[in-house]
Amino acid sequence: MVEVEIDSIRVSLMSQHRIVILKDVDSERFLPIWIGPYEAEAITVSLQETEVLRPLTHDLLRNVLQTLGAEVLRVNITELRDDVFYARIILRVDGREVEIDSRPSDALALSVRVHVPVFVAESVMEEASTEPEAEIEAEEPGEQPDERLEVFKDFIDSIDLDGVEPDSSEPED
Repeated sequence: MVEVEIDSIRVSLMSQHRIVILKDVDSERFLPIWIGPYEAEAITVSLQETEVLRPLTHDLLRNVLQTLGAEVLRVNITELRDDVFYARIILRVDGREVEIDSRPSDALALSVRVHVPVFVAESVMEEASTEPEAEIEAEEPGEQPDERLEVFKDFIDSIDLDGVEPDSSEPED
């Protein structure tokens, strides 16, 4: 299992869904998981330590577990099957460990409330994580321009400005 932390929550421009970005604590691997807007809000409220007048659903879950004497030990994101992530909330109840099936978003919302670590199966990280590309180094003087920029140079060179009159409000050189 790989320990991760919540790096950020992003908004999809294509839908109402949010994406929670989990970062491997020991490397530069990132795991994006699509979540709903309500779960994103629940995670954000807790991370920002925003006071709410009444307990939200995940606060209620935390309160029930504490009242019943259960201790949340960790959250494990265990599987990715048919583009669906699966998670388990690991509890200690009466001296024994109990695993509860959960959506990752709900497990994460609980984990930020009880301050427990989150782990992801290595197989899930291998299948779905990404690593940022190495930074593109600035060109040294005298180097050839990047080939990707050639298309823009060709476009600029192809523009015919012979019939265009200069803007009269601009001073001429």
